[in-house]
Amino acid sequence: MTDDSQRFTDMYDECRQRVWAYVVSRAGRQVADEVVSETFAIAWRRLEDVPEPALPWLLGVARNVLRDNIRAEIRRDALSAELRAWTEDDVAEQVTERLSVLRALTGLSEEDREILILTAWQGLSPRDAAQVVGCSPTTFRVRLHRARRRLKQRMDTAVSPEPRMRNLSEEWS
Repeated sequence: MTDDSQRFTDMYDECRQRVWAYVVSRAGRQVADEVVSETFAIAWRRLEDVPEPALPWLLGVARNVLRDNIRAEIRRDALSAELRAWTEDDVAEQVTERLSVLRALTGLSEEDREILILTAWQGLSPRDAAQVVGCSPTTFRVRLHRARRRLKQRMDTAVSPEPRMRNLSEEWS
């Protein structure tokens, strides 16, 4: 056995139980074996950095491994919650609604579409959108009101469930 192997084996035999007890006291038995294994894997990779006595250094490493595991668990929980939120919403209903809006938009004049897009999709205020189209804010608000009314009428009277994607792409290009 090499000197490094012997040093590591001695350190492992001397400290493993105490590192394991520390981890159990912080996180429970379920994760203790995994954290202790990762702690000693780090100790092996950084054997030259391990001081004498090794226990305080090993406990610090175990603490960092625990902290990293907790962060990873928080990220997994957040992702899981986000995915649950997505699945709780009816995605098909959202897609259908979006297609209905897009279909209704294709039936509007270019001017109405531009007004609606500037405010709804681009998030411009009526004042800023009026500047884009070159009219007064008051005139723009009137045009916006009328465009919204026409969009609602088109959506209310939409009968066909089939999207007209070819026409939509032609209209937007």
